[in-house]
Amino acid sequence: MNSKTLIFLALAATFLSFTTSFGQKNSQSGEFNPKNDLLLVQFDCKTDVDDLHTVAALATLLTDSNFSTLNYHAIAGTYGIQEGLYVPPNDLFQLAFGNNWTDAHDKSEAAVEKVKLIVQATLNRQGDIWIAEAGQSDFTALLIKAIQKDLPQINTTQRIHVVQHSDWNENSTSPERLQFVKENAHYQKIPDGNAVGNGTSGFRDPDFTNWKEEIKDPDLFEIWQLSTDLSNQYNGKEGRYNNEAVAAGGLDFSDLSEVCWILGLQDIRDTEYFFNLYGN
Repeated sequence: MNSKTLIFLALAATFLSFTTSFGQKNSQSGEFNPKNDLLLVQFDCKTDVDDLHTVAALATLLTDSNFSTLNYHAIAGTYGIQEGLYVPPNDLFQLAFGNNWTDAHDKSEAAVEKVKLIVQATLNRQGDIWIAEAGQSDFTALLIKAIQKDLPQINTTQRIHVVQHSDWNENSTSPERLQFVKENAHYQKIPDGNAVGNGTSGFRDPDFTNWKEEIKDPDLFEIWQLSTDLSNQYNGKEGRYNNEAVAAGGLDFSDLSEVCWILGLQDIRDTEYFFNLYGN
């Protein structure tokens, strides 16, 4: 048996374990129930372009048959108190998610009202809310307050689960809102998704430059192409954060580590592993 066959069998075994465990008990994140629960993926898009790559990676994950019926909603512009310019993501969000996303940039109150209705529908059918914070907790705080006002009978510390992986994101959140979220939700801080081998998926790789060879689906290819084009257009420009992995021609979708954690896929070690599983 040659080495390529061994690698294929290892990947197949890992993938089988993912598909059979999805929706079952995950001792680290709790239990995400794909039949009832809602996944909110909140992107700050300010000022790092890594969110753009994360959008493409999330869209890639959602095309897998195991997640094609996942109840999710994406939100753009959920930034906190950080300085710097916004990275306009609307065309990419529309391409990746259709109408299943909300624009919170400069209109957080209207966005909270829209997302609140989606959240309430899930809570009313006994589902839980899982928030992957690809950004700060300010929007989450506003959303929880709105839910508590309209549905005071809901115990948000049990029904709303928040997953954060970044110290920088926490430090860029309004302190009082971060504290509110920690006290009024099931708040989980996981190891940083920018690193590999720390217990979560690590999806920041300056050397992974061959994504075009990995993506076979033409719709996904278009999403990745727009993602990388926008990233190159805005990375480090006009005072925005210069993401060195992106500047080197690589990829950074480190925020997807939170989604993998919630779905019980944290055994996906790194970028190469991700594309081996979902690129084709």
